[in-house]
Amino acid sequence: MTSFHGPATFAPNAATELQLLPLRFERLGANRFLVANFVGDLLLLNEEELDRTVSLAIAPGDGLYERAFEKLLVTRKKQRSQLQLLALRLRSRMSFLREPTPLHLFVVTLRCEHSCPYCQVSRRSAERDRFDMSEELALRAVDVALSAPPPRIKIEFQGGEPLLNFELVRKIVGAVHERAPARNKTVEFVIASNLALLSDEVLKFCQENDILLSTSLDGPADLHNRNRPRPGGNSHELAVAGIRRAQKVLGRSRVGALMTTTEASLTRVEEIVDEYLSLDLDGIFLRPLSPYGFAIKTKQFERYDGAAWLAFYERGLRYIIEVNKRGRYFLEFYAALLLKRMLSDRPIGYVDLRSPAGIGLGALVYNYDGKVFASDEGRMLAEMGDRTFELGDLQKDGYRSLVLSDKLVGLIGNTLAQCAPQCSSCAYESHCGAEPVYHHATQGDAVGIKPLSEFCARQKGVLQLLFEILDSGGEDAAVLRRWASG
Repeated sequence: MTSFHGPATFAPNAATELQLLPLRFERLGANRFLVANFVGDLLLLNEEELDRTVSLAIAPGDGLYERAFEKLLVTRKKQRSQLQLLALRLRSRMSFLREPTPLHLFVVTLRCEHSCPYCQVSRRSAERDRFDMSEELALRAVDVALSAPPPRIKIEFQGGEPLLNFELVRKIVGAVHERAPARNKTVEFVIASNLALLSDEVLKFCQENDILLSTSLDGPADLHNRNRPRPGGNSHELAVAGIRRAQKVLGRSRVGALMTTTEASLTRVEEIVDEYLSLDLDGIFLRPLSPYGFAIKTKQFERYDGAAWLAFYERGLRYIIEVNKRGRYFLEFYAALLLKRMLSDRPIGYVDLRSPAGIGLGALVYNYDGKVFASDEGRMLAEMGDRTFELGDLQKDGYRSLVLSDKLVGLIGNTLAQCAPQCSSCAYESHCGAEPVYHHATQGDAVGIKPLSEFCARQKGVLQLLFEILDSGGEDAAVLRRWASG
């Protein structure tokens, strides 16, 4: 028993004058059911309470009725306020659709001096400059990005290692400053770099242009250097030095780090978190490996499953909660994103948690060779020979022809989770995303068979963990609620 839906959902009960509103539920145990309303508010019921709710064997004054009414699971016959409230809340949750494509990723080079075995982007060696984006293509990409509807957009420079083509980054930023005012655009910049090539010149440029830095930090020196090798074996030393210099020059909040979980990380989550704490970073994103690029070629992706990552994640989350209880405000960023979905109706910018999917509508990716992709993961697939998510070419396409193309419309058309098989009946649907590129990569189908999806298993595992902590109350729940309101 996983859901209750269909025509009977709205059938009134003449005796009680009640109607059942749309709901979904998930069995958590022998006599525990997690029940969700249409916008994802969650309620824990036993089997007898669930049966009474769906059969409308409840009435005003009954404690169960009050709980079900508060959670928008039932309403009075002919009373429209509950339905109107659900509609307003759904509109708020999906308001990101009003301003499509706020994020634009410029792959200014595919070259990199690191040789990470899990690299998702199939990087090229540092001396092969034919994998650099040309100035002509870069300026065309600037015009496409500035044609997007939102008044505020973000441009992120990626690679490879974008500092290997820093002069082009400089030219793009200059061109944006020249052209954005005429389009009434405010533009935020991010450079995603391993920081090994971070110079005083780059830092000064970032300071003058208010550019954020995002880097990779996989944990203590031995683990980071194993995951992210480079000539000289000093990747960790350079990353840590770069973080500290950037914090000093740009400010603590202007540099962030991401980690990737490898097989070697699974027993060391506390050490990884401690490394971030020692660098006075705001938080950590406990990311699993993705099925793209060298992570597939080197079989890194196959070395642990969803259950192993969930055990790693739970141990890490509970450790981070303890850190917060000792007085240090420190986020697990993925939990914070999900908690905002669970505890509010605010739309979030994270494209992987959107329905319909964030491909094209959430971001566009301009590759070094001029090809334009619906997502960064789609670009990664193209480097593996699969061009399913390639939308066009900067040489001939503009913003409208890219986002209104039959190809993008066709890709997005199957990504509304509310209509997808098994997503539509899942209690966690409102807090999840479609992830069509992941499912295409792992199953050959953008919708995917959800019982076989590790993305689905991870999502359910994390969401259930968060709900259990919130439901238990106390200090742990208070920490999570602070994250959601931040």
